[in-house]
Amino acid sequence: METLSSDRVAISNPEDITVIVGYFITVISVGIWSMFRTKRGTVGGYFLAGRTMSWWPVGASLFASNIGSGHFVGLAGTGAAGGIAVGGFEWNALFVVLLLGWVFVPIYLTAGVITMPQYLKKRFGGSRINLYLSVISLFLYIFTKISVDMFAGAVFIQQALGWNIYMAVIALLSITALYTVTGGLAALMYTDTIQTSVIIAGACVLAGIAFKKVGGYSAFLDKYSSAIPSNFTSLDFQRYNISPLCYTPRQDALHLLRDASTGDMPWPGVLFGIAVGSVWYWCTDQVIVQRCLAARSLFHVKAGCIMCGYLKLLPMFLMVFPGMISRVLYPDEVGCVVPEICEKVCGTEVGCSNIAYPKLVMSIMPNGLRGLMLAVMLAALMSSLASIFNSSSTLFTMDIYTRIRPGATEWELITAGRVWVLCIVAISICWIPVVQVAQSGQLFDYIQSISCYLAPPIASVFLLAVFVKRVNEMGVFWGLIGGLVMGLCRMLPELWFGTGSCIFPSNCRFLVCGIHYLHFAIILFFSTSVLVLLISFCTKPIDDQHLHRLVFSLRHSKEERRDLDWEQEEKSRAARRAAEERMNVREEAFEEKEKPALCHLVGFLCGKEQGGPQGHEQEEAPEGPEQMPDISEDPVWKNVVDVNALIMMAVAVFMWGYYS
Repeated sequence: METLSSDRVAISNPEDITVIVGYFITVISVGIWSMFRTKRGTVGGYFLAGRTMSWWPVGASLFASNIGSGHFVGLAGTGAAGGIAVGGFEWNALFVVLLLGWVFVPIYLTAGVITMPQYLKKRFGGSRINLYLSVISLFLYIFTKISVDMFAGAVFIQQALGWNIYMAVIALLSITALYTVTGGLAALMYTDTIQTSVIIAGACVLAGIAFKKVGGYSAFLDKYSSAIPSNFTSLDFQRYNISPLCYTPRQDALHLLRDASTGDMPWPGVLFGIAVGSVWYWCTDQVIVQRCLAARSLFHVKAGCIMCGYLKLLPMFLMVFPGMISRVLYPDEVGCVVPEICEKVCGTEVGCSNIAYPKLVMSIMPNGLRGLMLAVMLAALMSSLASIFNSSSTLFTMDIYTRIRPGATEWELITAGRVWVLCIVAISICWIPVVQVAQSGQLFDYIQSISCYLAPPIASVFLLAVFVKRVNEMGVFWGLIGGLVMGLCRMLPELWFGTGSCIFPSNCRFLVCGIHYLHFAIILFFSTSVLVLLISFCTKPIDDQHLHRLVFSLRHSKEERRDLDWEQEEKSRAARRAAEERMNVREEAFEEKEKPALCHLVGFLCGKEQGGPQGHEQEEAPEGPEQMPDISEDPVWKNVVDVNALIMMAVAVFMWGYYS
């Protein structure tokens, strides 16, 4: 990867370095504090923060887990290239996050699950559905989240510090994995709260300076339409020609809703296609839902969702608009169109819009504040990666490792989750060369397109599982398989032929690749839904005795539920109880000898020795049936969150209408 420009300003002054060091000290201190504060020696304590989190860390963690460095680079880059339409992804979340707090989380709580595949297992029985979802979720984490955040962070960090890309990413991954492994979810949620404040403060400062630099909001609107690079003549006429459409800002750049056939973000896709992907991301993705399951009550879940929704109003003004301003201020670099020039500027021929945000930071921020913005990017990168590490370890431990070792003890499950985090780090580092060469196109479009090819079947299945009692395991499984086949039939040819660019169009046939990915998401969602319903209505239904508190219409049911997977759960519980007893015997024999100091240190860091030996705690509290979480709400506070939800929706409708 080449440098952005020859006049790049590297962060090497005392002010910037002091800010960055202070940031790291603060984050690590909060992580250590959370180690003392929370109970990490149990599965619930490590993976769900003991379900004791209040609404403000829940909301902050939801936002920080969502806003990674990929958003800073991707939103700003796509905004620089095509205008504000990409902000629709952010504002759509204001509605879907309410669906999460008011519909999905109550069902997950009464189901008594930790992971999303566990819910499908209780809802439909069997094991093939939850195994499928676990595996495809882990793949999506690696290829659309970890890889994207690493690339985005590398773009920023390398240009800011001049570090070797591998050393920078390895250092970040190592620090992130450290407090993920030692602290569990509580450490992530408390550090996310600090980092959310840093993200918003730093981005606000940059946005203010950028608008002042461009001459204000009105001047920005006028100047963007004329942000054209000075050089747009082909240097190799036999190889390519450059159309004015390739370097002239779009006429509809300041509109969220664009023409259904000619728009780069067609309005049916923006209104409905984004909603499909949002349901998958916000309501069924482990990274997001796990934060809500850690809340102490349903009120705190809803209040956290509202807080996150209000924060989601900001990316349009703090990321998309600054990206567009970057093109106004630096049209020859951010808006470059000649492949040979773009190759020198950012290392790729198809355009350099992805450098819009890093270029703005390095060029207009004064000393000290430049270090703050690097801290913002580090905060976003580490929050996102840490969330993925923790949630992927939860998926692996609870849905895959328990199948391999059904008799694993709690301590073994927690250890397996921590080892999986280290495996994810290793896989991520090995993926760096692939990410480094996969720079063509716009980063945010890459994220959304891959999601639109794989996620709609999952969104369809969860919606039907929650709202339609008649849906059964046979219909859901074959619906997922059919949706996966359809998605791969679109995704694989596009990856093979490439998406192309304005100058070098893709050779993929229109019948396969011509449908916009947002429109394809709508088609895939409804095709999967029809297939699931068709097969379900042709096969045996599930009795209501298996559905109490697993579907929305029965969420308040007090009748005893007989889980479809109860036999397998009983066998696993018995095997785990026997393994716990054997471990306790070994621990008692080992305690008769003096433990080395190193054993005490490792045990404390990993939470095993916190509050006394683990085996003794379990003897004092024998394992029994898990108490059903209470989803009742205080009428006063219920009205408070309901009114705030209505206000937030009204604000969202106004913003959509104003910029449509």
